[in-house]
Amino acid sequence: MLQLIGRSAHSSFRLNKLLNTLQEQLASVKGLRSEYRYFIELDGKNELSASDEAVAETLLEATNTDSIANENDVFFLVTPRPGTISPWSSKATDIAHNSGLSAISRVERGIAFFVETTASLTAEEKQTLSKLLHDRMIESIFDSVDEADRLFIHGDSRSLASVDILNGGREALVQANKTMGLALAEDEIDYLVENFTSLNRNPNDIELMMFAQANSEHCR
Repeated sequence: MLQLIGRSAHSSFRLNKLLNTLQEQLASVKGLRSEYRYFIELDGKNELSASDEAVAETLLEATNTDSIANENDVFFLVTPRPGTISPWSSKATDIAHNSGLSAISRVERGIAFFVETTASLTAEEKQTLSKLLHDRMIESIFDSVDEADRLFIHGDSRSLASVDILNGGREALVQANKTMGLALAEDEIDYLVENFTSLNRNPNDIELMMFAQANSEHCR
């Protein structure tokens, strides 16, 4: 996997707005900056030549020179959820292929956040910030760039999995909501439990994911 570093991912206005949100939750947050990170998967047959890499850098307005983190920066990397392909990725990969970059199998984009703090953060404080920096419905967040490899893991298709609300009741769906990152509201959980119980069957993971996406802010 090749990584390229892009320009700032947010305007000054949006970055300051997000900084204020972080500071409302954690007083030790002092500053915030962001930048795009591009992850390139090669097809495994061909190497990306120096000239091809230069073309990729031009297309993405990026460089292979890593940015310098401040000593007090806490790093977060936000990407699409592993196992999914973002619309941006599909378009960028097509552009790369049309530009003659046949060695590239796929391009994906993430956002690196550098949160400057006045003190070391506890695991709980990092968790508080991570919830504000990504949408768990469609994104994942990591504390290391190395974990971006998970974007390109190719596994066998798995069979449908059911959530046993007929035996486990509401608590079974509450647990699935956490483990699957569905972000279902309490009334949505009640609605699903009531309706699937009346149907006398358990919901599967695909049905739950589709329901969660259809009722998320991104679809309203």
